[in-house]
Amino acid sequence: MLDRQRRNDALAWAAVALLILVALPALLDPFRLNLFAKYMAFAFVAVGIVLTWGYGGVLSLGQGIFFGMGGYMMAMFLKLEASGADLPDFMVWSSVDKLPTWWQPFHHLGWTILGILVLPAAGAYLLSYAIFRKRVSGVYFAIVTLSLALTLTVVVVGQQGDTGGANGITDFHTLLGWDITSDAAKRVMYFIESGTLTVAMLASLWIVRSRFGKILIAIRDREDRVRFSGYDTAHMKAFVFAVAAVLSAIGGAFYSLQVGLIAPGVIGVGASVEMVIYAAVGGRLSIPGAVGGALLVGFLRSYLSETFPGTWLYFLGALFIIVVWAMPNGLAGLTGLTGRLRGRGRLEPSR
Repeated sequence: MLDRQRRNDALAWAAVALLILVALPALLDPFRLNLFAKYMAFAFVAVGIVLTWGYGGVLSLGQGIFFGMGGYMMAMFLKLEASGADLPDFMVWSSVDKLPTWWQPFHHLGWTILGILVLPAAGAYLLSYAIFRKRVSGVYFAIVTLSLALTLTVVVVGQQGDTGGANGITDFHTLLGWDITSDAAKRVMYFIESGTLTVAMLASLWIVRSRFGKILIAIRDREDRVRFSGYDTAHMKAFVFAVAAVLSAIGGAFYSLQVGLIAPGVIGVGASVEMVIYAAVGGRLSIPGAVGGALLVGFLRSYLSETFPGTWLYFLGALFIIVVWAMPNGLAGLTGLTGRLRGRGRLEPSR
């Protein structure tokens, strides 16, 4: 049974790797490939949700917060580069006469990347550790993160002069002087993004298979016993939540590069809940399943909205209901389910 499970896992990893590194670049035109690059940005978030929800038992409905942080920080750098010595256009329209101090570090790509990696992690750890220390978990933690996503959306929209308000940050075309709007550039960025996603998946796999990962699963199943054994469960849950925040921020940064804008919609409640759905559809215990789920749901959103513009949301909602009802382990559970059914057919009489 263990060998079969490992074989199924290896096949899932190989299938996802071939899909994003070989099949999609070979089969799709530049426009469609850029669409899948956008879906792949959400795959980073889905992988983080697998770590926190699937293995840590911590359901966050506010991952859009960290996705937006990464996206806005990258967009700020790109916008400053596009504006040159002038203020960004939306600041001029809002009668801002001086660049805000907290924008200054984003003149440099190095500081921008450091901010994308450090600020979401630090914020996520400090916030979640304070909550977990009070032994707040389960649905209560989900509600807290949901409320924070809603609050941050209101703040971003309200600060028109600093964040672009409801329109977000748009109209940037270069990265260090390199035109990122051309088809060739978007193809190069796709491979950079897919390579980064592969590294993120392998790092997540290492976490899951490490001693820390085993303790994390024990916390998910019986946190009280782990705590009585002397472990600081609040620290461990906060750490994995911070890792998920970094993955979300990286996805947000790639989203800004691929799409060419960032807006409050990716921070809000709706977007954050959709990010959980990506992991649920792919399988909340499967890292490659989360990537497959993000790509599948993203593709279906585009295809159904083009084919059935008036009713596509009903089709997408039906998919989510069917997956939750018939496949609690998501698409990644299909191979395991098939194996169990075959084994039952050989070993047990039909009833």
